[in-house]
Amino acid sequence: MKAVTWHGKRDVRVEEVPDPAVKEPNDAIIRVTSTGICGSDLHLYEVLGPFMAEGDILGHEPMGVVEEVGAGVGDLKPGDRVVIPFTISCGHCHMCGMQLYAQCETTQVREQGMGAALFGYTKLYGRVPGGQAEYLRVPEAQFGPIKVPEGPPDERFLYLSDVLPTAWQAVAYAEIPEGGSVAVFGLGPIGQMSARIAHHLGYRVIGVDGVTARLEMARRHGIEVIDASEVHDVPEEIRQRTSGRGTDSVIDAVGMEAHGSPAAKIAQTLTGLLPDAMAAPLMSNAGIDRLAALNQAIDSVRRGGVISIIGVYGGMTDPMPMLRLFDKGVSLRMGQAHVKRWIPALMPLVTDDSDPLGVMDLTTHRLSLDQAPQAYEMFQKKRDGAVKILLRP
Repeated sequence: MKAVTWHGKRDVRVEEVPDPAVKEPNDAIIRVTSTGICGSDLHLYEVLGPFMAEGDILGHEPMGVVEEVGAGVGDLKPGDRVVIPFTISCGHCHMCGMQLYAQCETTQVREQGMGAALFGYTKLYGRVPGGQAEYLRVPEAQFGPIKVPEGPPDERFLYLSDVLPTAWQAVAYAEIPEGGSVAVFGLGPIGQMSARIAHHLGYRVIGVDGVTARLEMARRHGIEVIDASEVHDVPEEIRQRTSGRGTDSVIDAVGMEAHGSPAAKIAQTLTGLLPDAMAAPLMSNAGIDRLAALNQAIDSVRRGGVISIIGVYGGMTDPMPMLRLFDKGVSLRMGQAHVKRWIPALMPLVTDDSDPLGVMDLTTHRLSLDQAPQAYEMFQKKRDGAVKILLRP
């Protein structure tokens, strides 16, 4: 089969690799019909190479049709149309019983000290072959796959794999009070949907970004925006719009690739030049994140407010303004999305023909799997108005 494989910093290729096969009774094989490129994939493309191996198959946002199943997958059967969550969880362990599916004790990558395994995402998360491919082996298929109805296009459902539950969790963790406000830093796919979900739930939303296409998309969905490329002091602008206090909550949907952190950018670049054997422990034990967005989030939230961090960070000793956090009485919540926890709330919205979250207005580019190298470059450089890119095998 064809698959998108990693070969080094900014070097992804489409290659022929062996077809996946059922290995365990609770495995399934799906034929992938659509698969997304996530902002987290850009971390592999740019920053997290020391945790990758040449030839690793990328991608964690797939959906498709079940082709083959093991004996232990319950009522899942060939022909079912399914979305595959990016987290691999069993559904029956202690953590899954608490609906903390991203901490599944069955698939935890204990040798790395990490939580549940993820598709297509480094040795830190189990080095499980990803979904930017023609076929995908799905472990724990007795629980993971989300069945969706036939008929509507893939884009109505594909974002249940990651974008929508991640955004829903971001809003839930933000603990916005009734009638309250939230600032969303970063209007990439997760930020767009976080803003739309919060708006749908009746909150005031202020979206912050510096990319024209992202700002225009947010405006189309009724989101109040701040153009960070034109405003010198974003937190001060937010305070001016909120009676001098700041928003009740802030969602950081940016993570480690924030602009405006020149020292950390240099650290990332230098780390990327080191041999993997040196770079991996450095990244595991030192601060290499670009914290401009997080620092602005801390400055923008009102006293006693909540910051929900859904952008991915990778450093272990990143400096935090603890005095500022303590003095303001700020609460922080964060973590990988517990995908299936949020599906009951999301499914009625994506099956509603009125499309209340605008899922049909998120994809900006639809390309073939063979065009993946160009797609990654376009997304990384934010060219041609790229907000969300889908690949079709």
